[in-house]
Amino acid sequence: MNGSPSQAILLVDGYNVIGAWPDLIELRDFQGLNAARVSLAETLANYSAYQGFETLLVFDAYGQRQSHRVEKFTQHLAIHYTSFGQTADSYIEISCAKFRDDVRKFEKRLIVATSDRAQQLTVVGYGAEWMSAAQLNADVNLSAQKVKHRQKPQKQSKQRFLSKSLNPDTQAKLARLRSNLTES
Repeated sequence: MNGSPSQAILLVDGYNVIGAWPDLIELRDFQGLNAARVSLAETLANYSAYQGFETLLVFDAYGQRQSHRVEKFTQHLAIHYTSFGQTADSYIEISCAKFRDDVRKFEKRLIVATSDRAQQLTVVGYGAEWMSAAQLNADVNLSAQKVKHRQKPQKQSKQRFLSKSLNPDTQAKLARLRSNLTES
C-alpha cells in the first residue's frame, strides 16, 4: 500500500487500550508502561499498514511537563503525546471537531478506538465512527491471522517427480501429450 492514500484515519486512546487488552495489561504490570506503549505502537503499525489506515496513537502527557510532541513511527502511524494538562480524550475530541470542517471527511472515515463511554458519545456526536478497545483487539488479531495465512508457504510435495505433485486433471493432460508424442 505504499504511496496509496489512506482510506481512514484511526485515532487510538493509547492508555485506554493498554488498560483493556489482556496482553498489554500483563506487559505493563511486569515490564512497565513504556514496554506496553512500544508493544501497542508496533502492533498498530502492522495493523495500520495492513488496513491502509493513517493512525494516530494518542497518549496523555502523563504528568510530564512538556508541550505536545509527535513521533512519526512509520508511514502509517504517528504517536502523539499531549501537552501538559491535556488528556488524550480532549485531544481526540478536538481532532474530531476539526475533522468535521476538514475536506478529507468526504474521502476518508474517521474512527476512534476507546472504551471510554463518555468519549464514545462525544466522538460519535462529531460524526466519527467508534470502535471499542476490545473490538480493535479482535480486528488486530484477525488481520494478523490473515497475514500469517497469506505468508504460509505452499505445501511441498513429497513425491519424487514433479508430475506427481500436479492435480489429476493436469496429470491426465500430460499423459495424453506424452502418448501423442510417442505415436508420432
